[in-house]
Amino acid sequence: MSDKYENEKGMYIDVHTDTRGKDHVSFYDGDPSGSHSSIHINWDSETGKGTIVDTTSGEKETTDIGCYLTTACMKYKMQEFNDNCEELTTLRWFRDNYVSKEDINHYYEIAPIIVNAINTFEKNEVIYNYIYENVIIACVNAIKKGDYKFAYDRYKNSVIALEEQYAKPILKQQFTKILKLKFVK
Repeated sequence: MSDKYENEKGMYIDVHTDTRGKDHVSFYDGDPSGSHSSIHINWDSETGKGTIVDTTSGEKETTDIGCYLTTACMKYKMQEFNDNCEELTTLRWFRDNYVSKEDINHYYEIAPIIVNAINTFEKNEVIYNYIYENVIIACVNAIKKGDYKFAYDRYKNSVIALEEQYAKPILKQQFTKILKLKFVK
């Protein structure tokens, strides 16, 4: 299955599923068959892994989008990762039934950046273990007891703290890079 779109400015969007069942969305600033800048989003719904490949700066930059905080922590805790483990299932239920749309959207924007930043640390398993023990387990236990306010506050405040510690330095670096590309030639 493949759908291609062109807008009035000559930008192209290609949406398709490949023969292995992986989904792709590609954005091109011109005809894909010619020279162009592009952003490609690749997603495997079975594994929950994916990438964003950006060539708009003239260089190929790849960002992993498959591991958010709980998933990343669970991969460190389990011998064999199970996407339907108790922690993930409980937190997904909580997200779908209790968390505001705005908080969900913010989380999906910032969590991949936090995970990518944590993954750059040599001993990142220490960080993931801390998050698991002090955030995930605390929230799952609170949800099971019906203490949704505690779970909500703990997870939200933890994401904000992790954003401050890990994501903001990365975002600052990327912003500086963009400014240099735009204004320094």
